[in-house]
Formats: sequence, C-alpha cells, structure tokens
Amino acid sequence: MMPPSSVQVDPLNSPYPVPWNWVMATLSDRHSLSQSRSCYYRSQSLISPDGEYAAYSRIQVQLSPEYTRSQVASVLFLENLKTRDLQTIAASSPFANHPFAPNEIQDYAGTIAILIPVAWSQSGDRVLAREFESVFGSDIASDFAVVWDRHLNKTYTIAPTQVHYSHAVVLGWSQSHPDQVLFRAGMMGNEHWPLYVVDLRGRTASVTHDQPVAFGQVVHSLWAGPQAYGRS
Repeated sequence: MMPPSSVQVDPLNSPYPVPWNWVMATLSDRHSLSQSRSCYYRSQSLISPDGEYAAYSRIQVQLSPEYTRSQVASVLFLENLKTRDLQTIAASSPFANHPFAPNEIQDYAGTIAILIPVAWSQSGDRVLAREFESVFGSDIASDFAVVWDRHLNKTYTIAPTQVHYSHAVVLGWSQSHPDQVLFRAGMMGNEHWPLYVVDLRGRTASVTHDQPVAFGQVVHSLWAGPQAYGRS
C-alpha cells in the first residue's frame, strides 16, 4: 500500500527523511521547461542543547528537461544565535562538491546530494548531519555522515569502510560509543542489515546491540519548506 501524500517518503527508509516528495514533485515540472531552472527547499532548524547554535540546510534542485541531467545539491548552515554569524558546512563525499557554483552544475548533472541535520552531541560541541547521495536513473543510493566539531571548527565526512554493502543509512550517534556514528548497512535484497559504528577517521566496527542517540530541538520555522525559484 502506498503511504498518504502527507507522509514523507525516503529512498532508504531513513528515520531522518530527506524531502523526497518535494524533489519528485519538483521534477515532475521539468516537462514544461524550455530552459534549466533552480528550485529551493530549506529544512527545519535543529537547535543545540545549549541553545547557542541552529543547524539547517538549503537544498537546490537544478531542473533539466532531461530527467537524468537534473541535479540535487545542498549546503548545511550553522548559525550562532547570539552573534547571528553564519557559516556553511560542506561535505567531501563524492557528489557534494561546490553544490551551488554555477560553473560546476554540468559536471555533477544527474547526481543527488542532500544534507539534513540529524543530531547534536549531548554537550553541543558536535553536530551530525545525514548526507544522502544517489544518481538519477540508477540504483546507487547511500548515506554519508557529516560531523562538524565546534571547538576545532573542522568537518568530517565518514561512512562504513572495509565492509561489503550497497546502501548505508545514518541512524544517529551511537549509544554505546557516543563519539561515533551508528549506521545500518547492507545489500539490496537482503532482509537483515547489520549495525556498524564509525569513528571520525572512518574506522568501522560491527555492533549487535546498540541504539541511536540524538540531542537537540527541532524548530518549525516559517522559512522551512519550498522556497522561490529562479531561472539559470
């Protein structure tokens, strides 16, 4: 049975879904295009436990009349709620490079890279985001974890290594290993996908009994959701 349209569908059935309904609805408009067009979406804000920072992402769909030439890209923003200083956090995963640079769009045509804030650490010194990546017209789809260290002002992009899988899903921080990210990863068609914890260096270990942990408060902003678009 198909879920109601109000239910957010996620390609990997993630507990932190990307705005896939909006992406698909936006792509359905491409048939009426005579030239490329950009559409935008802003995620909800995730406030740090100490109330000092807000994390949110802006997602761009670069539409093309040819379905497989469209592109989805994103940037994660960190806003200091006291000073209003804003900085961008970029992933270093395969399809995430320079997502809003006009001269880069053709190089990444057909790719999907969507950043969604997932959780702060309990002390608020790190934020974890999900980077969902895929390619239009293919079965390629997997998650990377993007972690920003507030004290070092350093970003890490990680995924399970030295294990065999076709798809990985970010679940949150590990309850058993609080400094590491918990993933579920496996092969398409397999019923059981094992759990793995991954540290900031990418070192990966299998775990059997673990639970995801997330801190922070989701704020439903008036600015969240679909935004204006422009032609390029």
